Amino acid sequence: MQSDFRDNNWENSSFDWLHLLGRHLPIVLFLLLAFVGMGVVYWFFSPPEATAEMIAATSSSSLSAPIYKPIPAKPVLQRLAQSPGPVRIGLIAGHKGSDSGAVCDDGLTEAEVNLNIAEKVAGALLAQGIHADILDEFDPRLSNYGGTAVISIHADSCVYYNELATGYKVAPSSRTDSLVLQSCVETAYAQATQLPYHANTITPHMTDYHAFRTLPEGVPAIIIEVGFMNLDRNKLTTDADLPAAGILNGIQCFLDSVQ
Repeated sequence: MQSDFRDNNWENSSFDWLHLLGRHLPIVLFLLLAFVGMGVVYWFFSPPEATAEMIAATSSSSLSAPIYKPIPAKPVLQRLAQSPGPVRIGLIAGHKGSDSGAVCDDGLTEAEVNLNIAEKVAGALLAQGIHADILDEFDPRLSNYGGTAVISIHADSCVYYNELATGYKVAPSSRTDSLVLQSCVETAYAQATQLPYHANTITPHMTDYHAFRTLPEGVPAIIIEVGFMNLDRNKLTTDADLPAAGILNGIQCFLDSVQ
């Protein structure tokens, strides 16, 4: 009886294993195929023995690859130094678009004298290929005027004071360095007109000229009183080419200095 019981247990156990194997046969087959596949891959990619020995004998330095640090390329913004922009000269014809300025007994106005000289200077500049703008006294373009230089042209009183009321004077902007422009125009104007320099009548209206405060900083600017409309009248009217030449030569001197 004991032997029969053991046989029955063994048969039952075998049946359980076979039943369990039958239930999980797909998993068993998958694992079996996976192990076989890994063995095939390992065999296929393993180097021959001689090759393995050569690799082992090679120094580690020869196996190391150079390390490159990627550096992003910077865009080339400008290969050459920027050249200066085109020359542009602003000529304020004193009192133009505002009022007459000083008036002589016969009706000659300062605004007429100023505009006549400004037009002669502008014409000569344009003939040389230099852009020139004739601006009003309170021209709206002044606040954004990106010119190379600005010269405001005015004339002095037509009233006779004495024999010393003759000559010209120049005041530079205090907001932008305008000393080179001032020096060039003063020297050239004296040579062209032979008028004396009348420094003792430079007024706060010249030194604190409204256009100096309106123009963008960086634009050299001066105001010139080209002469007295009484004793210097002929040079300002009949011989207006002389004061025009003086201003023109001063501008050319300035441009030669800054270019």
